Amino acid sequence: MRGNQDLCAMALTKVRTWVAALLLCLGATTAPAQSAAGDSVQALRERYAALQEPLRNNPFGRALHLDSVQNSGDLRGDIHAVVEHPFATLGAALGKAETWCDVLILHLNVKQCRVVPDAAAITLVVHIGRKFDQPIDEAYRVEFAFRQVAATPEYLHASLRADSGPMGTRDYSIALKAVPLDEGRSFMHLSYSYGYGMAARLALQAYLSTLGSGKMGFSVIDKRPDGTPVYVGSVRGVVERNTMRYYLAIDSYLGALAVPPAQQVEKRLRDWFTATERYALQLHEMSEAEYLDMKRKEVARRAAPG
Repeated sequence: MRGNQDLCAMALTKVRTWVAALLLCLGATTAPAQSAAGDSVQALRERYAALQEPLRNNPFGRALHLDSVQNSGDLRGDIHAVVEHPFATLGAALGKAETWCDVLILHLNVKQCRVVPDAAAITLVVHIGRKFDQPIDEAYRVEFAFRQVAATPEYLHASLRADSGPMGTRDYSIALKAVPLDEGRSFMHLSYSYGYGMAARLALQAYLSTLGSGKMGFSVIDKRPDGTPVYVGSVRGVVERNTMRYYLAIDSYLGALAVPPAQQVEKRLRDWFTATERYALQLHEMSEAEYLDMKRKEVARRAAPG
């Protein structure tokens, strides 16, 4: 009993830094059978056909369907969406490791991201911290192995994976699969999840009872007597919020490719913030001025040598 109290106290002391890392860690995407099926163009096209109704009628104001799953030791969020970007553009961009650093840095908690190539693999070194400008040595370092699983004119599958992370979390990954629809649109599946142990569970519980209390996800789990929706909370809410943030980061990155290179970073930052504010009930954390000031510094630090 005393050991559990000490562990909980330690988790509470470090909750802001640790939880920022926990909430950003990316986990095992699907069960093996689902993964095998999802690796085919046909499977993704069949999923697109099956989701026609929810893609048309949903509360997001765009062709998007969000799912989340919580099991005893892992969490997963999935977004299927039609994006208004040609597949040739999407595939050429998101099949590169450097692009993923440009995407990840848009998130509030990502303080740094750099690509480290070597003979065996391409690694993304990501530093995850709190929602303000923070020295890198105070952020948590996670190393993701980047892999372009498949890249053809009809299909893209890219993944980021890490075996371990803070406080017993494990099996991190983010996976993107996409196919072309027509000349100007693509269909994509973004999967985000992680596995966790007792220490991570305690830290998440501490976060949800303090800093994260009152925060919610997107799935409607009930209706109040007046008809207003009750949204999922708890750790499923955490996963849904971050899945949406990364989806919006991908969309913002692709949208910014239409302007000259010198203007792209600023457009990505502004578009991501504007997109998240459309879902302010779930995603609002700070003002636009605060976000832009923080991210401009972090982008500049990322570009600095060393």
